[in-house]
Amino acid sequence: MPVVTGKYGPLVGAIDEGTSSARFLIFAAHTRQVVASHQIQISNAYPQEGWVEQDPKEILTAVQQCIEKAVEKLQADGVEPSDIVAVGITNQRETTVVWDARTGEPLHNAIVWLDARTTSTVDEILETVPNKSLNYLKPLCGLPISPYFSALKLHWLMENVPRVRQAIDEKHCCFGTVDTWLIWNLTGGKDGGIHITDVTNASRTMLMNIETLQWDPLLCRFFKIPMDLLPEIRSSSEVYGSVADGVLKGIPISGCLGDQQSALLGQMCFKQGQAKSTYGTGCFLLYNTGTAVIESTHGLVTTVAYQMGKKAAPVYALEGSVAVAGAALSWLKDNISLVQNVSEIEPIATQTGSNGDVYFVPAFSGLYAPYWQQDARGVICGITDETTKGHIIRAALEAVCFQIRDILEAMSKDCGLQLTRLQVDGGMTANNLLMQTQADLVGIPVMRPVMAETTALGAAMAAGSAEGIEVWDLNNIQPVACDIFNPLITEDERDARYSKWKMAVERSFGWEASEVGCGDR
Repeated sequence: MPVVTGKYGPLVGAIDEGTSSARFLIFAAHTRQVVASHQIQISNAYPQEGWVEQDPKEILTAVQQCIEKAVEKLQADGVEPSDIVAVGITNQRETTVVWDARTGEPLHNAIVWLDARTTSTVDEILETVPNKSLNYLKPLCGLPISPYFSALKLHWLMENVPRVRQAIDEKHCCFGTVDTWLIWNLTGGKDGGIHITDVTNASRTMLMNIETLQWDPLLCRFFKIPMDLLPEIRSSSEVYGSVADGVLKGIPISGCLGDQQSALLGQMCFKQGQAKSTYGTGCFLLYNTGTAVIESTHGLVTTVAYQMGKKAAPVYALEGSVAVAGAALSWLKDNISLVQNVSEIEPIATQTGSNGDVYFVPAFSGLYAPYWQQDARGVICGITDETTKGHIIRAALEAVCFQIRDILEAMSKDCGLQLTRLQVDGGMTANNLLMQTQADLVGIPVMRPVMAETTALGAAMAAGSAEGIEVWDLNNIQPVACDIFNPLITEDERDARYSKWKMAVERSFGWEASEVGCGDR
């Protein structure tokens, strides 16, 4: 790479395309500081109960506009975009896009990761496997059979959207998760765009073999998915191609990770036994298991954490996913009008002082790890004539923390190790009460980075350390400065509250009737 001697030295861009927004951030490689950024909200569509869709063209346009606006800010600061030596991408995972390779037009809206339309498909599949086991495919792909993952979303599109079936039959249909859609378009689209994904995103489809890191013929046959739809699987850190046009024309794209794996990298959880939890729309806890593939027997999934180069050994992780975290707080505002703005939640919950023995399980579309109960629905337990909105708001905050404890308990059983600290990131971590409550309810220190953009940083680190770029040396990188939240309650109080939570969780099971709701097609 040419030596960059501009105001900040070499810069690395990171596209961070999440569930609720698209962003482009520009990092100074020497300091890991954000020198310019821009963010645009992404809208959701809800065609039926339990269905969640996004417009792939809106996602792409938002990313392109974010790049343009961030570069404008960079130039206003007296820095040229030529100082950007590479771009990385991190993205909402499992979200499924299909498009026409000839025209570049989407064949359907993207089906978002938390969409539950394939619940009935799961039921049908379970009738065909031994013991109706959700874990039937786990030895191959590391994942339980669940509406969460991409294979079932793609299967639904093939079965229910004639345009998709026609494009498949005529051999001009492309499938990808959001990273694939973005890279294909940014590198030229229908005029030579590169159809690839990385190992972390591929490991969330139920179609990649967790050991070989290639599409598995048995899995593809199981879901009746032609392999010629699928992108090529590459490592998380290598030069894939260059941006075809716009303000970043010619700049290499050299990093790609699913958002949770990117946060693990950005938190510098490079060692076996380190873990991070990201708090956003959902909540995701990843535990680095090194080069070992550990199959969970306690409701977690096995995933690829990262592969830092074509010849590098893959690093694996156990993951626990919480479907509803920040979404529960939005529900308090949007659905039942307990607050006018989410920013009111922390002061109200702090002033209330306790949950008043109220427990809220926000299983709006089922429970993910470690329960995998797709028929669960939300419950609020323990209401008396003294319950106030403050108690319910506080119970919603605590629900996030209890769900993380559920996952930590499962990880401890699978790995035989107790975490000594929990790294955290994501938008919700700005809530100090949430962070203190998390420390109290798991009984270990919670470490919040002072620089909050760890998910985007992970993508930038992957791009900046790729062979041929190498403005980052991940073997000699300083840990991030953190705020530390230490537990303040006794173990007895912690366990008593957790027992009540488990009682509430049990009451959430078995609510969804098969003939109504999101099981319908």
